[in-house]
Amino acid sequence: MTANPTNTTPPGASPGRKTRVTAVQRRTLTVLSAAQISGGIGVAVGLTFSSVTVRELSGSTALSGLAGTATVLGAALLALPTAKSSGRSGRRAGLTLAYGCALLGCLVSLLAVALGSWPLLLAGLVLFGAASAGNLASRYAATDLSPPGHSARHLSLVVWATTVGSVAGPNLAEPAERFSTGLGMPSGSGPFAVALVSFAIALGIIVVALRPDPLLLARSASSNASSDTSPDSDVPAPGPAPSEKGAGTFRTAWRVLRGTPVAARALVAIAVSHTAMVSIMSMTPVHLDHGGSTYTVIGIVISLHIAGMYVLSPVVGWLADRVGRTTVLVAGMGLLLAAAVLAGGAGTHDVTQVAVGLLLLGLGWSFGLISGSAMLSEAVPLEHRTPVQGLSDLLMNVCGAAGTVIAGLIVGGLSYGVLGAAVAVMVTVTGAWLALTRA
Repeated sequence: MTANPTNTTPPGASPGRKTRVTAVQRRTLTVLSAAQISGGIGVAVGLTFSSVTVRELSGSTALSGLAGTATVLGAALLALPTAKSSGRSGRRAGLTLAYGCALLGCLVSLLAVALGSWPLLLAGLVLFGAASAGNLASRYAATDLSPPGHSARHLSLVVWATTVGSVAGPNLAEPAERFSTGLGMPSGSGPFAVALVSFAIALGIIVVALRPDPLLLARSASSNASSDTSPDSDVPAPGPAPSEKGAGTFRTAWRVLRGTPVAARALVAIAVSHTAMVSIMSMTPVHLDHGGSTYTVIGIVISLHIAGMYVLSPVVGWLADRVGRTTVLVAGMGLLLAAAVLAGGAGTHDVTQVAVGLLLLGLGWSFGLISGSAMLSEAVPLEHRTPVQGLSDLLMNVCGAAGTVIAGLIVGGLSYGVLGAAVAVMVTVTGAWLALTRA
């Protein structure tokens, strides 16, 4: 994946520096895309089958929802450390932390399956969720060197790259399961073995290839736009990481959000989109499993859902840049509403209807995440951007974690249809609020 970014340095930069930073941005998008492809495999296969594994180990449908909760909670807990590490030492440091924790989570999850312990599996899934934090942080890394008005497109390219891994991931689970059991590993190990390998590859790509660091280069370019650092170099050398005061504390992030209504609306839209998506998606495998669907059928449905999340990302990014962020956000809420109605109204054997609903669910999430993330990044000054982005990822994942807990209780105590109705109300209210406050 490559892009053709132009004018990626602030006005006033020398032509030589502008050309060089453009090349760095191209390389950055390629490296981030490669890591997303590999990391997406692990995230997708884990999200697809973790709830089924927890149900098999615990014997409880209500507890199965805790699998999604643990994963989303892990993404939330790692959002701030990832952002803080990025703010101090650059994007490479933050992403290395995230994928490293995800590797550890895979090892703990494999041990839990071997011991038949669902509480230990939930603990492993918390660490597993760090991969989602890394994938989410990668989208912001794609905007560090983007020119004004192009951040949604650049961000969407990295989000799009997740398509390959995320669509392939769920369908690798059954072959991996057969292979792992053939080696004498316990049943249920296959998906986590696939995730372990995919996260290791993503980590290696980031450590080796994400150089120069895009965030450090953006800071240096911003502070030295009017002069070169040396006669022999057309790229400003990344300086030391800014102080905590200079980078902005998370208390400052709250202040910035309170004083920037556009950024606050973007954060709410991101959180609601993610909560709606995770709540329905996490309980769909359990819903289909109740109807006797095989791992293969469930994998195909989730693959279609993930395709909806990522395949049209470049188109969504282009729309967000051309027709406006809020317009795309409102359209996303409409898609999420249609998804909730279709999926929620489907029976356990209505696989086709569930699949269409999950496809729209993924597309609505894409509209919300890409447009909202671009709006948030452009509304916040560069010196406060990483803590605000980290806070955004924290809040969206906390909301998602709460959503999966409630989703598990609703499906266990009531029905999958009631869950769809609850999500429909939430996105309808949010869409109306965004439309009314757009001015």
